[in-house]
Amino acid sequence: KLCGYLNKLGIKGPIKTWKSRWFFYDENKCHLLYYRTAQDINPLGSIDLSSASFDCKVENGEGVFEIRTPSRVFTLKAISKQAMMYWLQQLQMRRWEFCNAQSRFPEGAKVQWNFVLFTCFCVLVWFCIDVGDNEDFLPPVKTPTEAVGLKAASLPAPQISTALQNISLKHPWTEIQNTVYNICGSKQLWGNNGNIFSFSEFQEHPENLDEERETEEGTLEDGTMEPRLNWVRKARWMNSGFPGLPEELSRERNPMDKVSVLQQQILTLTEEVKSQKELVKLLHKALEAAQQEKRVSSMYLTAAEDKDRLELVRHKVRQIADLTSRLEALEQAKKELEQVLTLRDGHIQELKEHVQLLMEKNHAKQEVIMALTEQMAREFSDPLQEPNTITAETLYKQQEEIEHLKDDIDAYKTQNQFLNSEIHQVTRLWTSVAENEKALLMKCACLQARNCQMESKYLTVLRKLQEAVPGLPSSHAELVRNLIQEALQWDVKKEAEQGFNLNAVSEYDEYGFMTVPDYEVEDWKLLAKIQALEIKSNNLRSQEAVEKPLRDRWNSVGELSPSAELKSLIRSGIPVEHRQRVWRWIVSRHCSHLPDHYQRLLRQSKSTEHPACRQIELDLPRTLTNNKHFSSPTSQLIPKLRRVLLAFSWHNPAIGYCQGLNRLAAVALLVLEDEESAFWCLVHIVENLMPADYYSDTLITSQVDQRVFKDFLSEKLPRLMAHFEQYRIDVSLITFNWFLVAFVDSLVSDILLRVWDAFLYEGTKVIFRYALAIFKYNEEEILRIHDSVEIYQYLRFFTRMIMDGRKLMNIAFNDLNPFPIKLLRNRRSMHREELEAELCELEQIKAAYVKERAEQGP
Repeated sequence: KLCGYLNKLGIKGPIKTWKSRWFFYDENKCHLLYYRTAQDINPLGSIDLSSASFDCKVENGEGVFEIRTPSRVFTLKAISKQAMMYWLQQLQMRRWEFCNAQSRFPEGAKVQWNFVLFTCFCVLVWFCIDVGDNEDFLPPVKTPTEAVGLKAASLPAPQISTALQNISLKHPWTEIQNTVYNICGSKQLWGNNGNIFSFSEFQEHPENLDEERETEEGTLEDGTMEPRLNWVRKARWMNSGFPGLPEELSRERNPMDKVSVLQQQILTLTEEVKSQKELVKLLHKALEAAQQEKRVSSMYLTAAEDKDRLELVRHKVRQIADLTSRLEALEQAKKELEQVLTLRDGHIQELKEHVQLLMEKNHAKQEVIMALTEQMAREFSDPLQEPNTITAETLYKQQEEIEHLKDDIDAYKTQNQFLNSEIHQVTRLWTSVAENEKALLMKCACLQARNCQMESKYLTVLRKLQEAVPGLPSSHAELVRNLIQEALQWDVKKEAEQGFNLNAVSEYDEYGFMTVPDYEVEDWKLLAKIQALEIKSNNLRSQEAVEKPLRDRWNSVGELSPSAELKSLIRSGIPVEHRQRVWRWIVSRHCSHLPDHYQRLLRQSKSTEHPACRQIELDLPRTLTNNKHFSSPTSQLIPKLRRVLLAFSWHNPAIGYCQGLNRLAAVALLVLEDEESAFWCLVHIVENLMPADYYSDTLITSQVDQRVFKDFLSEKLPRLMAHFEQYRIDVSLITFNWFLVAFVDSLVSDILLRVWDAFLYEGTKVIFRYALAIFKYNEEEILRIHDSVEIYQYLRFFTRMIMDGRKLMNIAFNDLNPFPIKLLRNRRSMHREELEAELCELEQIKAAYVKERAEQGP
């Protein structure tokens, strides 16, 4: 039991002086009760320690400390410095134990999700406190048995100069009750042990204080009931379970303590078993929900009538509403945690300011000590100079002042250690709150991604029903049209602005590409909504799990140099903030930038008109129409693109200009931003990465690559190639443009730029890998189509439906291995020879035909 005598400073009564009070710590409510003597039954008041802070100021005197509550500041004084530090340490420890006990056993959890979050938070707090206790900021103080504990209750109370000085004038009725009780109680108890103090009558349950006061008031109003109620009150306190002093001393040596501890542990374990059972119930419910969803999906697939399918759609809508309500609950929990975090930060800032003030005061006192020390050293260095100026009394005063200053320094050190322990514990608590908030954000992201997936599936079902509208009854067809119209009116951006949003999908990305395609066909607008939801879901799922670790790896990369690790990083994708730097480094490794070469080409294009100038002007408005930087003729990048293309046409007269170079240069401008850098990037692609004659008039090497690609498609995806041959599908009609412009205008911008990252570093082999990966990604969908016209229609836009760039990258660089560059070169040589022989034969046939027509005459 934490109890003992302390002096309390009365600051509100008419007599402001120190008064001796008996203090007792109540473990049930974390209150510090104080009485006039240890034999009193009713407390004069209490101090709530659950939200209080402790402080000890040196200037107040030895043994003086303060307990600050939100409503009042209590100034107390112990008999010694050791007793003061013991009280501070014990109060601090008891307060943390009470908070931890409250955190581990919350009462009345009304919402299961709040209960789970609160329990996780309490576990973190308990962990950080256990760790913090091991930090030896302040060594434990030995218990001063002469002033603290149950033994001190049997000792006489500290003497006060006058009896009136120790009486509480604020609580006269309580003083009268305690006096009467002591007089009556001494007669009953004197014969038992010869001691008027019986600790069993001490109040242990402060919650009954109001009830007892009401009983006392009723006693005064009816004088005849006073003796009876007094004995009732005594019996109640005797049965309250608070041990007397002899019983307490004997219990410390009694094995029954072990039994009580074990019983407490049994209660704790019982509560833990209950919580675990609740968790098992939650998991069973989640499993049942997953099984129910599986059964519903199976019912949807096996449903024969459209009415049953519509009912399943309504069931999915209800599930979406349930997920939305859960998301709102998590948003509310996040706001509450942010408020708690703000309060903690404010408290930490106040403690830091207090510590800084104490350090400044300590520094000032140290300077005073140093000055006095130097002065004494000078005076003692030459004692014969002024023998009569320094007397023995002056020297004694100076030594006494130095001793006082040393005591102050020791006190400030102790105070700093105590404050450091408080700051450390608050910092630990703030860290746990931050980690809990991060976990909540992760959970919100997962729920939001799942919500997007559910909405995407719902829209997909609507799209399937849209295709089947002609065969539905009129009422069902009208219902489907209304649902589709409602889905088209829903806006991703407005929804993001109204509610909690972790990763909004904007209309344009960082480089100005449209994130959601703008289909002109009415039937495809629902498809655009589905793509928007897929993009948002992928961003949410990959933001913390993939993108953040990848960005951290790139941030740790210093100077760039070719290596296997850098190759792996580039294949994974370069973050936006690093892409420009890496692209410049790749281009500079293969192209020697001639000084003033680009400016000289621009001057030449101004002085002399190139033959390809007219074709360039025709292609400029058709460049990257889905990018806001090129969508308008007045865009700022249009003149830059014109200058880059004209400079390249003069730089490489053999090619001049070929349709498709405008798109390559436009992508380089978007990333590199600088005209000259974009020009050298175009030179690197055409002259270093692509084979010769790739952009010549005959496009012979481009045709060779199409034949090589068909060979690889037959080897890597034989089922798909057989399917194409069965329906006479010429894939080169689709893939020729992929190879010519490196997938520009074919893939969504995020995946396109990742392809270009690896393409610029490794070469055209990357284009073959990704072209095969695209067909592998959609192989099953293509195999389900059994009409040549529908296959061509699907191949027109199926690349825009690929949203999972990580999956596509994994197929390209893992599933399609091995892919040796030597094999690619051999296939190119073989097919080039065949193609040149065919072209030569065609030229001969053409010449023979012309000669034959010439001989026949007109």
